[in-house]
Amino acid sequence: MRIIADIHIHSQYSRSTSPEMNVDTLDVWAKKKGINLIGTGDFTHPKYFTGLKDRLKPFDNGLFVLKSAISSQPSAISNTHFMLTAEVSSIYTQGGKTRKIHNLIFAPSFEAVEKINKEFGKRGNVVSDGRPIFGFSAQELIKIVLDVSPDCMVIPAHAWTPWFSIFGSKSGFDSIEECFGDYAKYIYAIETGLSSDPEMNWRLSMLDNITLISNSDAHSPAKIGREANVLDCNMDYFEIMDVIKEKDKKRFLYTVEFFPEEGKYHYDGHRECKVLMSPAETKKEHGKCPVCGKGVTVGVMHRVDALADRPVGFAPKNVVPSKHLVPLEEIIAEAFDCGVNTAKVRKEYERLINEAGSEFAILLDLSDDEIKKVCQPKVAEGIIKVRQGKLNITPGYDGEFGKINIFGEKQEIKPIAPRQIGLF
Repeated sequence: MRIIADIHIHSQYSRSTSPEMNVDTLDVWAKKKGINLIGTGDFTHPKYFTGLKDRLKPFDNGLFVLKSAISSQPSAISNTHFMLTAEVSSIYTQGGKTRKIHNLIFAPSFEAVEKINKEFGKRGNVVSDGRPIFGFSAQELIKIVLDVSPDCMVIPAHAWTPWFSIFGSKSGFDSIEECFGDYAKYIYAIETGLSSDPEMNWRLSMLDNITLISNSDAHSPAKIGREANVLDCNMDYFEIMDVIKEKDKKRFLYTVEFFPEEGKYHYDGHRECKVLMSPAETKKEHGKCPVCGKGVTVGVMHRVDALADRPVGFAPKNVVPSKHLVPLEEIIAEAFDCGVNTAKVRKEYERLINEAGSEFAILLDLSDDEIKKVCQPKVAEGIIKVRQGKLNITPGYDGEFGKINIFGEKQEIKPIAPRQIGLF
């Protein structure tokens, strides 16, 4: 069966997160998006974990569904399935440098989570934030998790984000081995993050045997599915973990990606001075903002360039392909020339979902002719242009998301300033 999985999200207990991030609302939005497997997020938080045990029931083979779904449709595969997941932050010193690393944890049972949470509770504060901060290393983290159960998995989150990731320019490492030491052999995958895509990661031969996964890292329900993983396997935790471990192209069909330029750390820059810089420009300016002289935030593209041993466009064998999309609400908003959160966009979004079944049905499955029948002309034009990659994006930098331009003309590129670049 086709599984569309988004297994990195947050709950209402994480900082700067919508109060609607709970499993009941996630179930509603997963159906709108066309997602049939979603992470719970934040299982380390005591109140949220209690809620998960109250609202979820084991369905089969390490996954869960809402108790109400089981009572109404006890065997329906159409139910939203949940995987027990969490993200934790580790801030510690290694090699004479402060490291700030975020990692994802996946677990197959409430019992395993209870044991993990007990160990974490001995070592730090798990109450103040849904994404707890610990002072122990990534190596100790994976040891704790795998000592609880070898069926659990740890995956580095948003691997290239400057501030909090395994390869981040501000506090990361240059290899998986440097970060995890003897436990590197248990790292089967990394999450590429919104500001990078698989194609960028293919430039590093050290990642050839690593599975590249993509997830939304959503802090509000409408953002789930902005990145996802599309699998062809049974709805089974253990089989899904095996697909990731084996990097199985027959069962891992593709990832759904942001255009990485839209991610908020794709390029270098200095937000305070509104300065956006390519890696070449940053090198020319010796890493300094040309306006104020302070150091710029080195983004994902620059960091990939620094660690890559292959040219842009290199594609190794046995890679899982990707499909780059723009969220449907963003396409509608640009077609209507209004904000994403306006009533007009919401009304049209709901109409399309009701008619076509889900957002992914529209973006991935319908033919161009079918889209033209369902959508208003300019919305249909926008979806088709996104499929063709015919859009311009002002790259994101230093915490600012990039700006998509589907219908406008390509503008002249000006050095060392916010600008548009053509993708093709």
